[in-house]
Amino acid sequence: MLGVRSADARAFYEIEAAREGWSSRELERQVASLLFERLAKSRDKKKVMALARRGHQVETPADVIKEPFVLEFLGLDERSEWRERELEQAIIDRIEAFLLELGKGFCFVARQKRLTLEGDHFYVDLVLYNRLLRCFVLVDLKLGKLTHQDLGQMQMYVNFFDRFQRADHEAETIGIVLCSEKNDAMAKITLPEGNRQILAGRYQMYLPSEDELRAELARDRESAERGLRALALEEQPRRGGRKR
Repeated sequence: MLGVRSADARAFYEIEAAREGWSSRELERQVASLLFERLAKSRDKKKVMALARRGHQVETPADVIKEPFVLEFLGLDERSEWRERELEQAIIDRIEAFLLELGKGFCFVARQKRLTLEGDHFYVDLVLYNRLLRCFVLVDLKLGKLTHQDLGQMQMYVNFFDRFQRADHEAETIGIVLCSEKNDAMAKITLPEGNRQILAGRYQMYLPSEDELRAELARDRESAERGLRALALEEQPRRGGRKR
């Protein structure tokens, strides 16, 4: 913990280590993988402060997403040629480590779960269950860039589970598409407004350095500010028109 400079991050790791019973090795791995920073990246200032005070609370589907997920424990070279099935097998071989990286409350249910619709067969890469959210969590693994077809396919899987697998006391199914490249704008325009069930997450096969993560945070902040400025410019003519 001596290497953690941020007081908020130190408080977070102390809470999580005590609550989750992390070994010293697991604590070192979580600090090295910048868990606090990855969780903080997708949260506003108020929620970042809550991380420091309360630790990681899983209360909504979006709470399970980290940016990025770090899968260095699989031992796969990010630059080598491999197939989605090989990625899936590596995850199954290290399922305990994978569930820990996903976060709190995850349990393994099935792999390559078959869904049949009027004679056509479809296969969900991984079916998990989250006991905190009380719902199924479907995971599809994608090499390369996220596409709208990937999101549409996951929407079908989620609809199937909600209609034929989910019990009355369970929450709506969550679908996570894990990809090596993510297009946030494409995902936002593809999914319906108010979407809470389909999530896209990016993974990488190496531990990011703190400098790399801070640079990525700065790029995301700059992109968000550009979007807000563009929105403000669009609103100006409308306000001016109403005054006249």
